[in-house]
Amino acid sequence: MINTPSDKIDIYCSNVGIGAHEDFLSLDNDHWKRMIDTNLMSHIYGVRHVLPSMLDRGSGHLVFTASAAGLLSQIGSVTYSVTKHAVVSLAEWLKITYGKRGIGVSCICPQAVRTAMTAQGAGVAGIDGMIEPDVVANDTLKAIESDQFLVTPHKQVREYIQFKAADYEGWIEGMQKLQDSFIEEINSVIK
Repeated sequence: MINTPSDKIDIYCSNVGIGAHEDFLSLDNDHWKRMIDTNLMSHIYGVRHVLPSMLDRGSGHLVFTASAAGLLSQIGSVTYSVTKHAVVSLAEWLKITYGKRGIGVSCICPQAVRTAMTAQGAGVAGIDGMIEPDVVANDTLKAIESDQFLVTPHKQVREYIQFKAADYEGWIEGMQKLQDSFIEEINSVIK
């Protein structure tokens, strides 16, 4: 829990997430609840704590680390995909609802970043290469300064979401082909 009084927080960075390859048909409700509690509800709990004082002051900035998976999907992990989509949606809703009341919102959506979570490899998420945390940090600082909502440190992500929006059926077909190319790796991790 945050020990700093919420009226002292100008920028709140909500950076949380866990994920793994999984077999959709074998996931039980407890696994889903753990993923939702960690990857989504933790963002909600934090924002509910800091937002009231930001609104009272008429200023503040919320930064959410989602993932490119929240815009595109994560092959091999339904819970990561679903919860990261929810984080993007939460951030978007907050920006729409409170953006004109002095609250900045930025949603960070990288692919693979060199962290403890990717120490064993990034799998499909690393298709466009793994970037260093300082790249994400610098892009995030620029976004806060300019009140930019969507931050995609992997520049290819913007191209992917444009393709997805222009041709959803083509996007799904492309993702199915990508999944096929990684199916052996995915299956070996799941088993």
